[in-house]
Amino acid sequence: MSKQVQVHMALFLVALIYGSNYSIAKEVMPTYVGPFGLIVLRVVSAAIFFGLFSRLITKEKIVGWPDNLRSIACGVTGVAINQLCFFGGLNLTAPINAALLMVISPVSVLIFSTLILKERIGWRKVTGIVIACLGTMLLISSSHNANTTGNWLGDLLIILNATSFGLYLVLVKPLMAKYNAITVVSRIFTVGAILVVPFGFNQVLSPAYTTFPFSIWMAIVFMIVAVTIMAYLLNTWALKYANPSLVGIYIYLQPVLAIAIAVGFGKDVFTVQKGVYALLIFCGVYLVSRTRQNMQPKEQAP
Repeated sequence: MSKQVQVHMALFLVALIYGSNYSIAKEVMPTYVGPFGLIVLRVVSAAIFFGLFSRLITKEKIVGWPDNLRSIACGVTGVAINQLCFFGGLNLTAPINAALLMVISPVSVLIFSTLILKERIGWRKVTGIVIACLGTMLLISSSHNANTTGNWLGDLLIILNATSFGLYLVLVKPLMAKYNAITVVSRIFTVGAILVVPFGFNQVLSPAYTTFPFSIWMAIVFMIVAVTIMAYLLNTWALKYANPSLVGIYIYLQPVLAIAIAVGFGKDVFTVQKGVYALLIFCGVYLVSRTRQNMQPKEQAP
C-alpha cells in the first residue's frame, strides 16, 4: 500500500470520527457534563496517555527556544483554544451550524500556509477548496430544518475554533519534520491540559457520575479515545507526509459522513440531491490531493 493511500485512509478515519462527534457530544452536554468539564476530561486523559506513551517508545525531547515556543503555540491553538471554542460553541448552537462553519478551517489553513510556510497556492488547490465548500454548503442547507436553530455566540465560537485549528495545522508542520509524532502530541497536550483545567475544573466536579447511563459513559469514552487520542495521532502522523491544506480539506467530508451515520441509524434519508452534493465534496478533495504533495518526511534533525 502506497504512502499516499495510507495518508488518505488516516485522514478519512479522522473525518469519520469528527463527523460522529457532532451528535455524540450533544448527547452528553450540557445535561450530564458541562462543555468545559468535558474538555478537561478529554484533554487531561489524553495528556496522561501521550505522556506515558512517549516515555515508553522514545526518549526524544523538543530542543531549542524556537521549537519549544512553537510547541507551546501548537498547544494553545490546537488544543486549548480549539477545544474550548468548539465545545463551548457546540453547546450553544446546533450541530448543523457547527458543521457548516467548520468549512472556514481549510480556508484559514490555506492563508496561514501562504503567510507562514510560504506554500504556493495553485489554481487547482483553490478550485478544489471552492468546489468542496460549495458542495458542503449545499449539502448542509438541504439538511437544514426548522428544528436546527443556531446561536450567534455559539456560531462565533465555532468560527474561532475553525480558525485556530487551521493555524495549528500550519504551526505543527515544521515540528513534524523534525520530531516523532508522539513527542509533538505529548507536548501540545501537556500545554493544552494546563490551560483548560482552570476553565472546566468546577464542571468536572459537579456531575453525579454514578447516575450516568451506560450509553453516556460510552459516549465519553469515545470522545476521549477516538476523538481526542486517535484523531490527533492520525492527523499529526499525516502531516509528516502531506501539506496542511490536504489535511484541512478533509474537514469537508465531516458533514457527509455525519449524514451517512444518521441514515444508518434511521435519522435521515439519503437522496439523489445529497449524493450530488457529496460528489462535489469528493471532487474538491481530489483536486487538492492532486496538487504536489511531498509524501516523504524530511530527515530528522541530528
